[in-house]
Amino acid sequence: MSGMVTKRPVVLVVEDEIFLRMNAVDMIEDAGSEVVEAATADEAIGILETRTDVKVVFTDVQMPGSMDGLRLAQAVRGRWPPIKIIATSGQVNLTDLDLPDGGRFLRKPYSSSQIADTLHELTA
Repeated sequence: MSGMVTKRPVVLVVEDEIFLRMNAVDMIEDAGSEVVEAATADEAIGILETRTDVKVVFTDVQMPGSMDGLRLAQAVRGRWPPIKIIATSGQVNLTDLDLPDGGRFLRKPYSSSQIADTLHELTA
């Protein structure tokens, strides 16, 4: 790992389904961000404990493990308040109000333009 400072915002993608995660990673990279990946909320917390450059957490709501995406969002808000949250789901219909202040909800399937617009809005 290099100590280089990147100018591109770093987005942590938390998604247990490998193909959905790869798809999200492609869209987020196309939108001009650098991506770090996690398969579970616990893995995501571990990454956040070791990195100081993550600007946005993009998480699925339904995930296996001790924490779902909403609990992860609350944990991130509590411990790393500056980090922005984007939550996504195909099963549950949330609104931005279900998320910590400033969080955004994107329903699956989302488009690359929705991802790009939301990221630019949150990282501008």
